[in-house]
Amino acid sequence: MENHNVTPVDVMARIDRLFAERGGSEYHGEAVTQLEHALQGAYFAEQDGQPAEIVAAALLHDIGHMLHGHGEDYLDKNINDRHEELGARFLAHAFGPAVTEPIRLHVPAKRYLASGKHPAYPGVLSPASIKSLELQGGRMDPAEIAAFEAEPHFAAAAKVREYDDRAKVVGMETPPYSHFRKYLEASLRG
Repeated sequence: MENHNVTPVDVMARIDRLFAERGGSEYHGEAVTQLEHALQGAYFAEQDGQPAEIVAAALLHDIGHMLHGHGEDYLDKNINDRHEELGARFLAHAFGPAVTEPIRLHVPAKRYLASGKHPAYPGVLSPASIKSLELQGGRMDPAEIAAFEAEPHFAAAAKVREYDDRAKVVGMETPPYSHFRKYLEASLRG
């Protein structure tokens, strides 16, 4: 979807298809599916009273996992799929920075939180998240921390990261995708 003529309608249709066709796939080493993970993240954001853009970002933060061509076993092959960048680029055809930047930054947010800024943080990471953290560059050094904190959307990215880390609950009931789609529609660029 690198075509510059892609419209927000095209992006929304592709999102719908990705969740319908690939949402039932395993969420990379976790006991939930891609769709369950996305819905749980959006649900937590909604329950926290976050604005539509953050609910949308929480829903779509891992869309890049469904866009790359590395296969479902990419972690086993020690591949960093750079899903955050892929997803943000794809979504920029339809959404502004309030949605795309927290998505682009949610992996750096994990590295940031694991760097010692929040000492208890590594304890919330699943084994798959710990493995991907190492593939994604590990903990941030002081220069990386300063650069991350200078990002305009770093606080929103840390919030989306929190929802990402929590959204791995087996059997959790959430509203369906159709319920959260309204947040996507409300967040579309004009």
